[in-house]
Amino acid sequence: MLDILQRVKRNVNVLTRLLPILSFIPPLFILYSLYAWSFEKTFQGRTFLLFFSWLVVLEIILCWEKLQKNKVNRLKSMRTALLIIVLLLPTIYVIVANYCGLNAIIEDLAKQNISPNDPLKDVHASSIPVSTEYMVFSVFLGLIVLLAYGIGGLTDFSISTFFAGTIGILFTIDNLYPFGKFTPLQILVPTTARLAANVFNLMGYTTSMIFILNDPIQGSYPRLSVTSPQGESIGFGIAWPCSGIESLLIYTVTILIFLKKTDISWKHRIIYFSAGAVVTFFINVFRIITLFLLAIDYGWPSPEAQNFHDYYGMLYSITWIISYPLIIIGSRTLWKRIRNWKTDQKKHRFSDLNQAS
Repeated sequence: MLDILQRVKRNVNVLTRLLPILSFIPPLFILYSLYAWSFEKTFQGRTFLLFFSWLVVLEIILCWEKLQKNKVNRLKSMRTALLIIVLLLPTIYVIVANYCGLNAIIEDLAKQNISPNDPLKDVHASSIPVSTEYMVFSVFLGLIVLLAYGIGGLTDFSISTFFAGTIGILFTIDNLYPFGKFTPLQILVPTTARLAANVFNLMGYTTSMIFILNDPIQGSYPRLSVTSPQGESIGFGIAWPCSGIESLLIYTVTILIFLKKTDISWKHRIIYFSAGAVVTFFINVFRIITLFLLAIDYGWPSPEAQNFHDYYGMLYSITWIISYPLIIIGSRTLWKRIRNWKTDQKKHRFSDLNQAS
């Protein structure tokens, strides 16, 4: 009987540590059954919900031993009741939003705040429910962690929480201020476009770039045109989402939170942050180059170029951003082992010399 009780207790403790991810499995399943296509789209799609889930699982693994201290029987009855309710909120929200008309209400409110001059007003308004999902899931995760693990748990799950919130905010900004209208995020776009043009020039392509100022529909943005040696041309206006500024913002939030949670020295933190930012920036340049090459080879809009624009391009940056903290952990662990091995070798040599003398 005692063995059974101990097993049940251990299983309850394991489930307690898995609560942050378990609460999002049902809503993700419902969303996938309704919008499977949106999980194959990064920009204004739900692919990042999979990354969000992966980050939650990763943070659970990294804090597994620490979360073990937070046992269910330590929770007060009122707090336990609130926790159960909050655990159901993600599923309830998805059901209400998709089956009870909440998404339609959100779209109507969005249309009231999108410029009537926007030729894609209905498209941008229909994307607002997706960006809202990210922000709502971020809030729900914070509430679940707060009730299950206390205020300290918010730090343990800060990366996944801020990741979902940042994605939602960036998607919302792009829907309400499409193209290049949100000028604060256009700061690095000309530099990114020039670098892409310089790379094309080195590859033997001919480029030209003009700056559109205060366009009533699209705002201010650079337009890059590229002509291949065979004479095939393509031109695109480049706004902040296309140039990868959103990747730099997501990178900044993710890596700063990660570095804050480590015991890495400030000197190394600056080096890691700077190196990662440079790589993220040049991945964005590479993304623009790849899109132009696909558009030249296959035409625009073609499935190959469109799929890259909507899915694979942004996936490049996010895969790097999510992997970079693991690279830092792995490299530091490897370097520590190498240093320990070198130290052991020196000790052995010193010991051998003493024995020889």
